[in-house]
Order: sequence, then C-alpha cells, then structure tokens
Amino acid sequence: MRRRTVLAVAGWLAAVAAATLTGVGALNVIGAGITGGSGGEVYSQERIARDLALPPSVAAPSAGPTGAPSPGPTTSVAPTTSPDPRHALFTPGGTVVARCVGDEAELTSWTPAQGYGASDFDRGPDDDAEVTFDGPGGSFEVTVTCADGTPKATWELDDD
Repeated sequence: MRRRTVLAVAGWLAAVAAATLTGVGALNVIGAGITGGSGGEVYSQERIARDLALPPSVAAPSAGPTGAPSPGPTTSVAPTTSPDPRHALFTPGGTVVARCVGDEAELTSWTPAQGYGASDFDRGPDDDAEVTFDGPGGSFEVTVTCADGTPKATWELDDD
C-alpha cells in the first residue's frame, strides 16, 4: 500500500511539472503578444498627429491644473491642409478623424481621450457629423462641418 501511495504522488508531481513546463513553453513561443508588447497600446494625441503627418501646431488643448480638460465655451479647432483628405481634429474629450465628401462631413474614426468613452454618433456624410465623448469632465459633443472642402470641428461641454 505504501509503495502505491508513493507512486501516485510521484506521478501527480510529474504531471504537474509537465503541465507547468508546457505552459511556460507556450508563453515563450507566443511571446510579447500576451505578456506585454504593443498589442494593446493606446496612442497619444501626439502620436496620432504624427502618424497622420499633421504639424505639431495642431496640438490638443492643454489640461487644467487638476489634469482634467479645461472646460470652455464652444471652440473651433481647424486643421492644416494635407494631401490626405482626412484630418485629425482634437477636442478635450478625444480625437476625431474626418473628411469632406463634397460639402458634407464624414467621420472616418474617433478615439476618446483617456478616461472617456464615445457614445451617440452620426458618422455622416451629412451637413454635420457628430460624436459625443463622455467622461469625468462631462460630455463633449463634437460637431464636424465642412467649409471650403476642409472639415472643421466645434465642441460643446455638457457637464450635467
């Protein structure tokens, strides 16, 4: 009986060791995709602007003293022109990428700022395309229109 117990424990320990080595080996094969790396990287507004080849003068509004976006009245943010018809438009609640289709605005993508989420949206193309960014500083309703073939963003803070 004692010999059988020793063999059972030894077999169990061997199975545990084999399972552990298999798991470690699998993680080494998969690599950085699970254990870190750039799979879930969040891009900063500066990185988005650089990737879209916009000059740094189209930077996002600065944050207030507490790190929250400074609330303000409706503000217009106009991008510079580039060969690409898409333009990155920065607001305190997030970044909107838009283009003009004729004289109508179309949102091609949007990325909420950290701590914000995107809700109610109208992608367009339409006279005005809209997306709302909800977060700790309130809700920023972003409206994009087209003027002379260039998308322009205005935003309004609803802090209710």
